[in-house]
Amino acid sequence: MMGKVTMSHHTAASQTAVTNAFIDYYMGDANDAQIKVYLYLLRMMQAGLSTSVCDIADKFNDTEKDIMRALTYWEKKGLIGLEYDAAGHLLSISLEDIPEVHDSAKVTVMPGSRAIKASSPATPAIAHRPKKSDEKENQQLVFLAEQYFGRTLSPADIQKIFYIHNDLEFSMDLMDYLMQYCAEQGKKDFRYMEKVAENWAEAGIKTTRQAKARARKYNKNVYTVMKELGFDNTPAPAEAAYIERWFNEYGFSLEIVIEACSRTVLSTQKNRLQYAEGILKSWHESNVSSQEDISKLDQSHTVESSDNTKASKKTSGKNNLYLQFQQNTYDFDALEKELVKN
Repeated sequence: MMGKVTMSHHTAASQTAVTNAFIDYYMGDANDAQIKVYLYLLRMMQAGLSTSVCDIADKFNDTEKDIMRALTYWEKKGLIGLEYDAAGHLLSISLEDIPEVHDSAKVTVMPGSRAIKASSPATPAIAHRPKKSDEKENQQLVFLAEQYFGRTLSPADIQKIFYIHNDLEFSMDLMDYLMQYCAEQGKKDFRYMEKVAENWAEAGIKTTRQAKARARKYNKNVYTVMKELGFDNTPAPAEAAYIERWFNEYGFSLEIVIEACSRTVLSTQKNRLQYAEGILKSWHESNVSSQEDISKLDQSHTVESSDNTKASKKTSGKNNLYLQFQQNTYDFDALEKELVKN
């Protein structure tokens, strides 16, 4: 688990607002998660507060991997700096001045502001912004996506396509297969396609051949999981898509999925796919990635259960004492005689 990281910046202390340069030239190319992370860093900087990858993930109900992707994205853009220790743990995040845009026109940085003003009306060319020479390619991508997903794309959909193509550096062939793969899985959500693409990128997939080999591997895993859950039938498309999510979207290894299946079989005879989904979704939200992580979660739940049991017994004991007090019997004749004496 990553700890707190030091926040520092290299800009004038009076500058706390989001610059026009960020809005005009960087925000449009970033996806929703990346924008949220950058704005949150600005907010923390203004308040002089520390944060961590874990805190940011909790803030936006996302995974630490997703937050690190966003941080790496902004580092590549030159808007932040990341410092790591020898073990590869993130130590500090620094917010940098927005770099000058790359354009033949002369640019002037206005004093007291990070806003950048060009001396000519030409639009500056920003890194990762689609070039004019790629315009035909971009149109082809949009056309392909609309054919595979059967609808007109929204600006957010198009943004995700360009993010995968430009930032994750997927070739046209790989983009084509990615869309085909998602459509065949019955997944026409562009957020799902983005997750698949990021998992492929993390796995070092650069070609269609590599992607197809990974898909065949997952198809084999689907049959393995069905067997582990006690099913002998060929999985229906909906069942296969369910299981694919555990590998593709959640990013679990076969070992972790089989562990969830074993627990499912021991717990229920009905709705086993849904039961296993509940386990794996919980593990995904807890950032489980190994058997060791599962053991830690089990220990945590055991302690919590033990504490609840003790509390229950304590409450039960108090109730018994109360009942015993209420059930006491008294010799009212003796009490009356005692009162008469007094």
